[in-house]
Amino acid sequence: MRKIIVTEFLTLDGVMEAPNEWSFPYWSDEIGKFKLDELFASDALLLGRVTYEGFAAAWPSQSDEAGFADRMNGVAKYVVSTTMKDAAWNNSTIIADKVAEEVGKLKQQPGQDILIAGSANLIGTLMRDNLIDEFQMLVYPVVLGKGKRLFPDGIDATLKLIESKPYDSGVVLLRYQVLSKDAAK
Repeated sequence: MRKIIVTEFLTLDGVMEAPNEWSFPYWSDEIGKFKLDELFASDALLLGRVTYEGFAAAWPSQSDEAGFADRMNGVAKYVVSTTMKDAAWNNSTIIADKVAEEVGKLKQQPGQDILIAGSANLIGTLMRDNLIDEFQMLVYPVVLGKGKRLFPDGIDATLKLIESKPYDSGVVLLRYQVLSKDAAK
């Protein structure tokens, strides 16, 4: 069965919003390699509408020697939205209803991991339905004091640390497995 992995850039106070405004000073080759390896270990993106629209506006015009942009543009993309009528970015499919059921079907298909980036509302929905398997968070040494946070009020989960790795830039990779609600008791 495929895993659904949430991958996020986070501040120390849990803000995930607009990482382009605070993460770039900390970028390193190590982080770049992690993100490249992560993307190539997956073959699908699962995104909320806002993140999808941002990615769809940016990635088709990008290129790089490592092949990151080609991979982003080539993988299957699933956008969860009740308002979108057309998803024009290459290999895109809209999931408009029965989100838990449709995402459950995606997990049952053969293939690699499915990545979720950004997409806070979608993450909350999938957490309530126990559909997320893992969180891969790059935590930046920044405190913003405001902004959209990864976990909204009302979400509860028990996580098991499976990897932690500090980078020379001050960023720390934290990987957590989501334990089932039954396993946490």
